[in-house]
Amino acid sequence: MKHKAGFVNIIGNPNVGKSTLMNAFVGERLSIITSKAQTTRHRILGIVNGDDFQILFSDTPGIIKPAYELQASMMDFVKSAFEDADILIYMVEIGETTLKDEKLFNKIKSSKIPVLLLINKIDKSSQKEVEEKLQYWKEKVPNAEIFLISALENFNVENVFNRIIEILPESPAFYPKDQLTDKPERFFVNEAIREKILMHYKKEIPYAVEVDTEEFFETEKIIKIRSVIMVERETQKGIIIGHKGAALKRVGVEARKDLQKFFDKKIHLELYVKVNKNWRSNKRQLRRFGYND
Repeated sequence: MKHKAGFVNIIGNPNVGKSTLMNAFVGERLSIITSKAQTTRHRILGIVNGDDFQILFSDTPGIIKPAYELQASMMDFVKSAFEDADILIYMVEIGETTLKDEKLFNKIKSSKIPVLLLINKIDKSSQKEVEEKLQYWKEKVPNAEIFLISALENFNVENVFNRIIEILPESPAFYPKDQLTDKPERFFVNEAIREKILMHYKKEIPYAVEVDTEEFFETEKIIKIRSVIMVERETQKGIIIGHKGAALKRVGVEARKDLQKFFDKKIHLELYVKVNKNWRSNKRQLRRFGYND
């Protein structure tokens, strides 16, 4: 039996549903999902294995024009997605017409590898609008195979998945067959906490936050975790903690519930907040947090 394997990299503007799609493919919540833009900061690999295939799905940050060093690093993850892809998924939502980076858009149109263009969130529009958009994208990206989907409702996702298996190159597996991702456990702890911060805090706060898990100690019955929430200013620290610590407690309780589901184990989670001035513009700090690799 011939074995297939390859990298399937998902790119698109912020908030088009890339993380929802990746999690639908993988069957696990590897990528955090919120209604805020720039939720995904890293390139996250989700591995799907079958007897005769291994698909390495890669979720990437939404395409933006970088305003500071962290965002520049996020866009480097997107550019790297072009370099090792065997199949490119370009994801758009029903209302949009352009990619926020013309150079990247031209790269997609001149791609030598298969491009699957997915028009997402079609459950939110009329039949007429769907047909118009289908025609529009056919003309705009003639080298792409187009699929109409709803990642959230899982509509047509299986057909896309089956098509990916059909066009995957022949290759041995890149990772052990029982592996789900290339990220360590601490990464998912950080992301679970960051997701709750994105959900519960407004304006600049979520974007000024990074989470660093300093301790991850696993025994047979429990995982003990100590994580630090980094902010850029003292005022942000006060907002994160909230009146009598209530806001921070809510983040901890909700993240702990998600982590118990993810690791299928009892979790003891301690959270602290520290000021780390201007970490988003500091290359050394960004390297420490896994950016600028």
